[in-house]
Parts: sequence; structure tokens; C-alpha cells
Amino acid sequence: MNDKAYAAAEGRRTGGTDPEAGDFSVASAAAVAQPKPLMLWFDGALVPADAPQAPLTSHALHYGTGVFEGIRSYATRDGAAVFRLPEHLERMRRGAELLGIEFDLAQAFDATLQTLRANGHRDAYIRPLAWLGTGLDGITVGLDVPGLRRHLMVLTLPTVVHLNGKRARLTVSPWRRNPASSLPPLKLCGAYVNSILAKRDSRLRGFDEALFVDGEGYVVECTGANVFMVKGGRVTAIEHPDALPGITRDTVIALSGAESRPVTHHELLDADEVFVCGTAAEVAPVSALDRREFGDNPVTRELQALYARVVRGEEPAHAHWLTAV
Repeated sequence: MNDKAYAAAEGRRTGGTDPEAGDFSVASAAAVAQPKPLMLWFDGALVPADAPQAPLTSHALHYGTGVFEGIRSYATRDGAAVFRLPEHLERMRRGAELLGIEFDLAQAFDATLQTLRANGHRDAYIRPLAWLGTGLDGITVGLDVPGLRRHLMVLTLPTVVHLNGKRARLTVSPWRRNPASSLPPLKLCGAYVNSILAKRDSRLRGFDEALFVDGEGYVVECTGANVFMVKGGRVTAIEHPDALPGITRDTVIALSGAESRPVTHHELLDADEVFVCGTAAEVAPVSALDRREFGDNPVTRELQALYARVVRGEEPAHAHWLTAV
């Protein structure tokens, strides 16, 4: 989106009230005592999150025809800020375009900020989702998508998700990652069944996360995070055509000066440190890869601390990555 479009989105979001402010009179005391209902943005309006939103005949429910993003906002000294929002929404636009879903970047940008403000969230996980609904005649069974209704929602949650920076134990998955020649490495809803199968298998075997390795022994990524290694103090971002081009991965490369290249499973096992990164995982050190144990991970801890400062607005050189709420 160009600067003018973002400026327009910023202008539309100004005004409103502080969600934590209120009239603490006797008449309003009971209302203040009640938990605030979670709101989400759905097709142009803020609505209660528990209200029915989509029919069971939605095409996306049957075929996975949707695209989503995982985005984070953080509490900073100047209030809540969303980390790399334009980049996330641009990637979402590319996925929506493949499915024939009209996607208005300015609208999604504005909806994200509206939802955060309505819920009063600062440290939050943000989930925008665009999907195909029903046809004008109510028929959704079939693979043709022209004529299906397009929908967009934005949900914000003040919850910890995925690894969230914690040390993780990985295992190589018996499943292969979707090849990019079959499914593009974007956040398409149906594609993530692949991750669910691998994650479920790893959990059943007592691990925190699964690592995808291709048929030639090259590391791809984890179920929802990119992989890095450290050897002799040098940081390497693992590159693979089937891996999601992660925005957090791009951030860590910029912060560390990491080299990006293919890495084999055997080379990863020989590393001094291994860590994964993603919007939800942030920068998470790996404590073990199957039987290979890793130590204190000092380089990872340093990058983890730097990343935490960046997303909270404590590194002025990277303030352009933050969008104020």
C-alpha cells in the first residue's frame, strides 16, 4: 500500500475513547465489574466475538479457501504498537489474490487498529482472516470459487501462543513440508493441515515442536517458525524454497547480519546453537533436536533480548517497524 493509503487509514482511525476510561458512578459500577466482552471486526463492523458470524455452508469450512496472518502488538512507552503491520498485510494480500479474494489493504490496516482499540489490548496476538463464504444461491459444494461471497475478520487476543520465546525440544517429523510447487509458501488456511499433522505427531512423542526436513536431507522449517543456527559465533538463516518467507526471519536477519543459505540436517546437528523464530514464537532457543542437546545458547539469548527491545520501541533505529495504535 502506498503512503497515501496508509495515511488515509491512519486518519480514519483517529478519535474515539479510551477503552479503559469510564464513568465510575454508582450507576455504572455494576457494568464496570462485568468482564468486557471480546470484540472482533467482521465485514465492516465491530461485533461481539461470540456472535454467529458465518454459515456452516461457507466454502472455506469445507475446502480451506482462506488466508490468514499472525501479527503481534506490544506495549511500548508510547502506548500499544503493531509490529511490521504493512508487511504482514501485504503477504496476506498475495495469498488472497491467489484464491480470488478481493483484499483491501487500507481496510484491513484500519480494521486491525480498530479492533485493538475496542478491546483495549496492548500485548496481543492479532489474527486477520479472509475467506470465501457461500454462493448467491447458497451452494458451496464444488471447487469453483467465482461468485462466492468474500469475508474479512480481525480478532485480537491477549494470550500467549505457540512457543513465545521459550526453550523448545524439536524432533524431525516423518511428514514432509508441502512443496512450493504444489502449495505456495503463504498462510493459506488449508495448507496448515500439514503443520497440524506434524505438530500432533511431535507432541505425541513428547516433543514441543516438529522440524520438517526434505527428501534430500535439507532443513525446511518448523510447523510455524523459521530456523536459524549458530556456529563459531556466526548466525545462519536456513533457506529453503518450501519454507514460509517469515517476517520475523527477515527481522532477525536484519538485526544479526545472518547469512541465508540451505542447511542440511547433519549440519544443523553439528551447530553450536539452534533457534527458531516467528511472530508467535518470537526468538525461541532450541534445547534439543531429537537426541542432540544444546547448551546455554548465549548468541540466541542476546538476539532474543535485542528483538524484545525492538518490538517494544526501545531501539530508535527500528522505530519504523512499529505502527502506533
